[in-house]
Amino acid sequence: MSITNWPACERPREKLQECGAAALSDAELLAVFLRVGATGKSAVELARDLMVRFGSLTRLFTADARAVLGIRGMGEAKYTQLQAVPELARRMLAESLELPSGLDSPAAVRSYLRLTLAPLAQEVFVCLFLDTRNRMIASEELFRGTLNQTAVYPREVARRALAHNAASVIIAHNHPSGCCTPSQSDLQMTRMLARALDLIDVRLLDHFVVAGTHVHSFAEHGQLKTAT
Repeated sequence: MSITNWPACERPREKLQECGAAALSDAELLAVFLRVGATGKSAVELARDLMVRFGSLTRLFTADARAVLGIRGMGEAKYTQLQAVPELARRMLAESLELPSGLDSPAAVRSYLRLTLAPLAQEVFVCLFLDTRNRMIASEELFRGTLNQTAVYPREVARRALAHNAASVIIAHNHPSGCCTPSQSDLQMTRMLARALDLIDVRLLDHFVVAGTHVHSFAEHGQLKTAT
């Protein structure tokens, strides 16, 4: 049965307009986004198939083209739309970190870093440069490594902090292995970076390790204090 023949209270678009987006399930929200289904399959049915196939929105939006295009009803246009969603969310979060409230929302920082780093197949190191009011001046990828190792140079981090006239820095990197527990080399690297930044009067606020949906904060675990 076509969605147009469903009761109005069950149609995703009408339900969203009446009750708000939060009232919709993941599949219903996805159906609103996809707009149309496939031959003999409504948008909601296609969305449910996608959720069953990938298990979560995160896995769907980070899946490669071959996996998505292999599902009936998912062409290149829809795959391109899916790719745009995480990037739009990442940019929206980046804008929120640049507002006067700055980093008053730790959840926004975590979400931004997770959207930026979690999908990557190799280890990447990024820096968030902040002003005196904790507003983000810039976010830069400084180093990129192999599957599980990145060479980080404190001198380059310090140089970029000076270039942005940053008052403080948040550093982050991902663990493609899926384990967000910091390694001994992560702890040593943090210690070196904290000392290098301290020499130029720039504060290291936190170091995050991103692994899939998990984000580990050095500051929250008391590991940042041992770095200085």
